[in-house]
Amino acid sequence: MSMLNQNRKFLITGASGYVGGRLVRTLVAENCDVRVFVRDRNKVNGQSWADKVEIAVGSANNREEVSKALVGIHTAYYLLHSINLGPKFDEIEAQMACQFAECAEAAGVKQIVYLGGIANDKNISKHLASRVSTGAELASTSVPVMELRAGIIIGSGSASFEMLRHLTHRLPIMTTPKWVMNKTHPIAIRDILYYLKKAAFLEKPINKIFDIGGPEVLTYADMMQKFASLSGLKKRWIIKVPVLTPGLSSLWIGLVTPVPTALARPLVGSLISEVVADPAKSINDVIALPPEGLTDVATAINLALSRITEHQVETRWSDATIPTAPWQKAQGDPDWAGEAVLRDRRERTTDIPAEKIWKQIESIGGENGWFGSDFLWWGRGVIDRFVGGVGLRRGRRDPDFLRVGESLDFWRVEVLERGHRLKLYAEMILPGKAWLEFIVEERDGKTHVIQEATFNPRGLGGQLYWYVISPFHLFVFPTMLRNIVKRAAKDA
Repeated sequence: MSMLNQNRKFLITGASGYVGGRLVRTLVAENCDVRVFVRDRNKVNGQSWADKVEIAVGSANNREEVSKALVGIHTAYYLLHSINLGPKFDEIEAQMACQFAECAEAAGVKQIVYLGGIANDKNISKHLASRVSTGAELASTSVPVMELRAGIIIGSGSASFEMLRHLTHRLPIMTTPKWVMNKTHPIAIRDILYYLKKAAFLEKPINKIFDIGGPEVLTYADMMQKFASLSGLKKRWIIKVPVLTPGLSSLWIGLVTPVPTALARPLVGSLISEVVADPAKSINDVIALPPEGLTDVATAINLALSRITEHQVETRWSDATIPTAPWQKAQGDPDWAGEAVLRDRRERTTDIPAEKIWKQIESIGGENGWFGSDFLWWGRGVIDRFVGGVGLRRGRRDPDFLRVGESLDFWRVEVLERGHRLKLYAEMILPGKAWLEFIVEERDGKTHVIQEATFNPRGLGGQLYWYVISPFHLFVFPTMLRNIVKRAAKDA
């Protein structure tokens, strides 16, 4: 670390997200003094850098918690988004940004660095307009704001890349809206991190908007063809039709890719306009190009694919918390309505070594499946996608190892005590809250396995839901535990 940064402390918001998690690692590698601001400490405890940073826990909507997180900070990275919080997400984002700026000013923060999106076309989506508004709110106080507006991010685990990858892989013939011919200015995640890192080392604060993009400008259709070529696929047939609106396009993407409709909608909305960097907003005079130059699209795609193949995806779009659906909150229910705890508990004792049992448990989900009755899990995932949930297609980051806070199909890892306990929280749309837990213990020289599904219903509807699906539990859960032990025995 340079002498310039020895007395600087950096705050990274959104540290459990796709860009934020990688930025923390990047700054920690530079021996920077980093504090992360997260809603849930467990979401970052599994990260390799967790013991190398200060963790501030709080909500970006809570002024007191934001103020506390900003104490002693020189540069604050603002990487927060609220696009999944309903139709008024733009108002929520503006309020959060305004409050953050006011707290930063009161705390004496010297620099705010904000990552937004390129928005030079007059015809911009509500999502991009909100990104612009967020930057304006952050710049509403005396604290200098360095706003980096980026194009589509190409990198393993990014939502934009996953959408591109799955559309191209699964659809050799596509009927597409006319926006696939709009120009885009993609940028590799490594170059995003390069600019964000360099912003920490500036000699003096910068108060300016910059557009950042890669070395190529091309259409989304060009990107799909390039991806197909690099993946060894035949050229894709793209038939443009005028009737696919952004709303219909996002529904279609939600059906054929792991990216849920709620997240696809702002991504598609960002493509309805030309997303090309303005040379007048070049950052080159402030931050020089990387020594090896910016990463071209082909190299960025190849790097992303290699990370996926080698199971080295550090962060994913799905790492961000999925907001609770309105009907899961059930605010109108009486206090007693949610107190019931319904359980399905299964136990098994075996001579198979505990480490073999655990190996199977930690590999659950994704392409590895759910140890039998996969067609029922698939059906539940389809229903969840149909009603606006995440479904099963988020998969796993790594086929063998989990970490706290990451997504696993329509679950999220809530507790992980490797070799002993795994607890998953359900992020599917439900009339209540659900968990699936596994515990492995050694007792009297034998291995004891506990598998327990827990459901906390909200109101009468939640209780009825449990009893309606209970017959399926009688088939799914015994099969799951039996096959875990069977596969472990085969492995042993």
